Formats: sequence, C-alpha cells, structure tokens
Amino acid sequence: MLAPSRILRGTPHQAGGGRDRFALVEKARRSIEEGSKSFTAASTLFDIDTRERVWLLYAWCRRCDDIADAQEMGGELGDQAGAESRLKSIRVLTQRAFDGLPTADIAFDAFGLVAQEGRLSAQMAEDVIEGFALDARDWRPRSEADLLRYCYHVAGAVGVMMAAVMGVDPDDDEVMDRACDLGIAFQLANIARDLLEDDAAGRCYLPMEWLVEEDIEPGQHTKPHHRAELADMAEKLVLLMDKYAKRARLGTVGLPFRSRWAILSAARIYTDIGYEVRRRGKAAWDHRVHTSSLGKLGHVTAAFFEALKNDPVGPDDEPPLDRGEILLAVRMAGPIAPPPMDPLPDEL
Repeated sequence: MLAPSRILRGTPHQAGGGRDRFALVEKARRSIEEGSKSFTAASTLFDIDTRERVWLLYAWCRRCDDIADAQEMGGELGDQAGAESRLKSIRVLTQRAFDGLPTADIAFDAFGLVAQEGRLSAQMAEDVIEGFALDARDWRPRSEADLLRYCYHVAGAVGVMMAAVMGVDPDDDEVMDRACDLGIAFQLANIARDLLEDDAAGRCYLPMEWLVEEDIEPGQHTKPHHRAELADMAEKLVLLMDKYAKRARLGTVGLPFRSRWAILSAARIYTDIGYEVRRRGKAAWDHRVHTSSLGKLGHVTAAFFEALKNDPVGPDDEPPLDRGEILLAVRMAGPIAPPPMDPLPDEL
C-alpha cells in the first residue's frame, strides 16, 4: 500500500478558492478605491452585504481589464503583443473561479465568491470577456449597432451582473434590461470623454459610418482640423447616452431604497461626464473631463431626493436597441473564438 504522502488528492472546491472572505473583501475594497473614485462614492450607499459583493465584482472586472490591456489599475496601456494569451488566461482563471478552485489571483478568487453569492452564470461572465476579445482582435465598429454591441459587452453585461449581486432575480428581464441600459450609457460617456486617449492607444470606437458621413479620412478623426466634426460625433454619443440612462432609471423603482439611491447616484455622476463633454464642444479634450468631489456630493444629494420620489421619467425617444435585440445579434454573430485552451491542473 502507498504511504499517505504518496496518495494524490484533488484540490477541494470552495467558493473563493478557499480564501478567507474578509481578506477577499478587503482586497476588493482597496481595488475599487484605487481604480474608481466615482464607483467608490456610489458603492458606500449600498447596504453592507450588497456593498461587499459590488466590491468583489469590481475587483474581477478591474483585474480582467488590466490583464487584457497589460496595464496596472487602468493606467497606460502596456505592450499589446500576446493579447490572445492574456485572454486565454482570463478565461481559464474565471472558469476555475466558477469551479471553486484556487486561482493564485485574489481578484479571481473574489469573483468565485461573489459568483456563488450573487448567482452569476458563466454566460454572464463570458459576455463581459467577449468585450476584451473584441479589443484583442483590434475590432472596430462599422455601424451604430456595432458600437452598441461593444458597449453591451464591456459595460452593459457588467450592469446585468451588478443587478444580480444586488439581489435582482436573473429571470427578471425588465430590471436586467434596464441595468444593461445603464452600463451602455456609462460606456458611451467614457468613449466620448476618451476619444483622444483611445486614438493614442490605436483604438477607435466611433462607427466607420459616422466617420464617412463626416468625410473624415481613416485615422484622422482626432487631428486639430477635424475638431468640429469630432465634437459633432461626441454629441451623438452623448445623445445615445442620455436615452439609455433615462430608460435605465425606470428599472430602479422596485429596488430597495439604498440600492436605488446608489444606482441613481452613479447614473448622475457618470452621465455628467458625457454632458460636460457636450458642453465643452471642440474644447472637450483640451483637459480630461472629470467630476469633482463637490460635484459628486451634489449628485449624491440630488439622487437621494430622486430615490425618495421614486417616479422616474423615461426618454422621449426610445434608444435604438434593447438588450434582447443586442443579444440576438450577438448570438447570431457567434462568439469571437478563443484559441485552443489547455486547462490548468487542479493543483495550481
């Protein structure tokens, strides 16, 4: 008979990879404080259980983004060589997290914990990872529908996961659709603000059809002589953002007060970025748009009374696509195929 030390044992399956929950939450809290002051401000409004789960989810999103772009806490993009390999790592570690196996990365272990507590599905995670796959393939949108597909993957799908960790039934399509709307609105604001930064990194999320309509030659949209046209396209982004953000508010009615307050605060803070881009016009990219601490406080205060009233008004005109239509297009197009993936052993 073999001695006990020679008997192979599988790694036990435990949510969070067996790590202490407090350690995971503390790491996630530090991650969100360093990575996003706006989300930090909004997250403090949740009840403690929801707040911790939001932190855990954010830590995974932040870490995936950093791995995909070879950067640190959303900083300057690193060398983009090997993007497919990094994408493979994200998928492998995420699957291990779902399986309750240790990942040797605390952000993925944190995701394993919140995935169990928040009833997150592998498809929810894959929809987010598809956004990183689009960037890895240097994908560019041809049409407005393509732009919205990208916004769904990188932010709308995160909104869906956020709603789940807040306790929304994953089968409640109405609330999930509105959560997706808010994520799309956030991403549209980010794109409008970061047009020059994205161009410097070799990326462009403006639909090619828009560039053709503005008679802008490829790769020239951020040149000074096209600043008026760039402002026109930024306004298109902000108008879309406004429609999605207003429709998103309709989904907050049934949320607990503190969750409603937090979501409405985040909505006000992020959409203000888009509105400020529009207000500045051609000067929008002379200095990076941000919301001051005093401005955040004002939005949080206004959101408190909005949450108390709890009578949101939707957009005058509906956004062009809803989650169901975007998902149908995504499923018909099929996933961006990852390279063959050799699973890591249980004993990592």
